[in-house]
Amino acid sequence: MKVLVLHSGGLDSTVCLLMAMEAGLEVVSLGVDYGQRHRIEMEYAAAQCKRFGVPRQILKIQWEKPVRAMPTGRTLEEMRSGVSPAFLPGRNAVFLVLACAQAAGVGAGQVWVGVNAIDFSGYPDCRPEFLDAFRAMTNLAIPSGPEIIAPLIAMPKPQIAAEAHRLGLSQFDTWSCYQPSLTEAGLVPCAKCDACILHEHAWDNLPTKLRLNRE
Repeated sequence: MKVLVLHSGGLDSTVCLLMAMEAGLEVVSLGVDYGQRHRIEMEYAAAQCKRFGVPRQILKIQWEKPVRAMPTGRTLEEMRSGVSPAFLPGRNAVFLVLACAQAAGVGAGQVWVGVNAIDFSGYPDCRPEFLDAFRAMTNLAIPSGPEIIAPLIAMPKPQIAAEAHRLGLSQFDTWSCYQPSLTEAGLVPCAKCDACILHEHAWDNLPTKLRLNRE
């Protein structure tokens, strides 16, 4: 079966991509170019596709999206407390509609998405109730359209990092930072935004055996 994987180059979407490959499916990486501030995530996704031999398609849209304040220095408890200030309303709905329309057009039977609702989800469009509602809408909008698969939705972040390790990824093979700094060496993660803190949390809390293997 041909499947499209919404693939940004981050930890969750890249693990999702590799899980679909491991399942023996005909995988196509699908990126959305919507004028994101930092192109580095697109470069990471392209490099991952080259490494694993996955074809990549890009959907380009023009979107003067609202500017969002990127929180920094928050604790994990603060991230749990409510909707993230960085939440961009409607983004996942837009991306999923585009992916499902593309899948219907190219004959892909599934759309895989790496949303995750466990531990620190400050994003309402990463939760099971959103996906349930979206599936109901899609059944009407695209009759006999693609099935939506979200294999990571109930995984804690360290378990996702453990899957990444098992599938051949290291901590620095994916990109998560919201606001990188430009240095002489290029763009480097800020280590302060929610995405960086969660990324470090995921890898620092691998099962003991995996941590020892990394060391």
